[in-house]
Amino acid sequence: MDKLMITAAVTGGVTTRANNPNLPITPKEIADAVYDCWLAGASIAHIHAREDDGTPSQRVDLYEEIVKRVRERCDVIINLTTTGWGQTSQEEDRWKPLACGPEMATFTPGSMNRKNSVMINSPTFVRKLAAKIKEYGVKPEIEIFDFGMIGQALKIAKEDLLDLPLHFQFVLGIEGGIPATAKNLLHCVESIPSESTWSVAAVGRGQLPMDLLGIVLGGHIRTGFEDNVYWSYGKLAASNAQLVERLANYARDLGREIATPAEARRILNIDSSKG
Repeated sequence: MDKLMITAAVTGGVTTRANNPNLPITPKEIADAVYDCWLAGASIAHIHAREDDGTPSQRVDLYEEIVKRVRERCDVIINLTTTGWGQTSQEEDRWKPLACGPEMATFTPGSMNRKNSVMINSPTFVRKLAAKIKEYGVKPEIEIFDFGMIGQALKIAKEDLLDLPLHFQFVLGIEGGIPATAKNLLHCVESIPSESTWSVAAVGRGQLPMDLLGIVLGGHIRTGFEDNVYWSYGKLAASNAQLVERLANYARDLGREIATPAEARRILNIDSSKG
């Protein structure tokens, strides 16, 4: 198995401080949380920016500040969102943070419902986004929220809009998407090209069991307040780093070494000069 890449998704676009008062919101808070997660074993930081009132934002100046603060302190791989959950901005605003020079960015190849909201990724938009990601030389993290998105991603890759090998993030347990079960994760893994890398993220109570399964299957994992704010049933996590540290310890107990950011770059075929 490759060494384990742990992604820290520290804020997201949906979680609020009503869910967990320790949610980082300001650029400084987000950068501090990323740094602490890096110390705990994370090699990738998945980042969403927020306005001062906590609403999700694609403002480039906010991402610039976060990226600058993070890079001043550590070599974690920076993965910026283009997903658009909870946002009403224009489509082109979603790829503007690519100008901040991330090494990775999320790429969702289809649309889906989530409770009372809709994430819209039209066929035209996703191809524009893929072209922009390629133009900036960024590694796409292909987010899979339902099974059909795998086929869409492979179709776009055949159009030479996504560079091989592909990297998938299976996001399980979201209402309207793929339920967080072992059978569903195995189906996802078996549906992608063998040379691909993959990671699993699961929301709420599905996070820990799916991450543990990802460790033993040879994949990679994601944790953090974007997906889950609890340490255990009814007990809030104190920080994102606390969740990262727990998984790093579990992985070591299971005989899986933790990848440094430099090792993660090699696993993902990311040019180390971009970090």
